[in-house]
Amino acid sequence: MSDKKQQPIVEVKNLTKKFNGLIAVDNISFEINKGDFFAFLGPNGAGKTTTIRMLTTLLEPTEGQILVNGFDPLSQQDEVRKSFGIVFQDSSLDEELTAYENMEFHGVLYKIPKETRRKRIQGLLEIVDLWNRKDNLVKIYSGGMRRRLEIARGLLHHPKIFFLDEPTLGLDPQTRHKIWAHIHQLNKKYQTTIFFTTHYMEEAEKMAKTIAIIDHGRIIAQGKTKDLKEQTKTKTLEAAYLALTGKTIREENATSQDRMRQRMKMFRGRQR
Repeated sequence: MSDKKQQPIVEVKNLTKKFNGLIAVDNISFEINKGDFFAFLGPNGAGKTTTIRMLTTLLEPTEGQILVNGFDPLSQQDEVRKSFGIVFQDSSLDEELTAYENMEFHGVLYKIPKETRRKRIQGLLEIVDLWNRKDNLVKIYSGGMRRRLEIARGLLHHPKIFFLDEPTLGLDPQTRHKIWAHIHQLNKKYQTTIFFTTHYMEEAEKMAKTIAIIDHGRIIAQGKTKDLKEQTKTKTLEAAYLALTGKTIREENATSQDRMRQRMKMFRGRQR
C-alpha cells in the first residue's frame, strides 16, 4: 500500500505581486488539499482579493509559483479556468435573464452537453431551493436568492475548486446560515474544494478546516482554529484574529475595487 502524500489541489510558493513599487502580496506560500474548506482571512486591503485574482488567471504574479489542480495559471489558463468556479463580491448575474437562462448561458460557455446541462441545472437549482423560481427574472430576486443562484451557477461545470469572495456579505443571519448549509451540501456531494474569504469570524470558525490570515500582504498565521487560538492564547477565532491583525479600522482602496471590476469584465469576455 502506497503512503505517498496526495498532491495539494492548490499550491502557492513565494507568491508576490507589486503595483508600481507597492507590494500588495509579499512572498506568501500555502497549500490546500482536495475537498478542504480553506478560509483566507484578513483586513480590508490586506491582499486577499489580489491573491484570488492571481489564482484565477485575472492577474499575473510578479514573482512566485502557483498550481491550481496541477495547472499553471500563466501558461495553462484554459485548464485552470475549467478547474474552478467563483462567486465575486459584486454580483455578475444578468438581471434581464431568468435564473434558468443565467444557468443555461454559463453551461453553454463551458460547453456542457445539452442533456447533461439540463440535468445539472435542475439538480443545482433544487439544492439551493430555486427550482420553483427558475423562470423568474433575476432583477426581482432578493439578495439572498441572487447569492444562492450565483453559487449554483458557479458549480454547474463541476469545478474542482470553488472560490467564494465574501459570499454572505450584507445578508441576514438566516440567509447566511442557509447559504452555508447549501455550500456544505455541495462540498459533500461533489468533493469540491472551498476557498473562501469572510469578515464573519464565526463562519470561518465553524466551516474552515484550515485558516490562513494575511495582513499587509504577508501571511502572518495559518493552521486550524485551535492552533491559532493556542498561538495567541485566546478563546475565540475573532479574538485570535484581532490579536494578530490589531484593532485599527482598515479602509478598502477604491482604485483596487475599480481594477477588480475591470478584471471581472475581461474574464467574462475571455469566457465568451
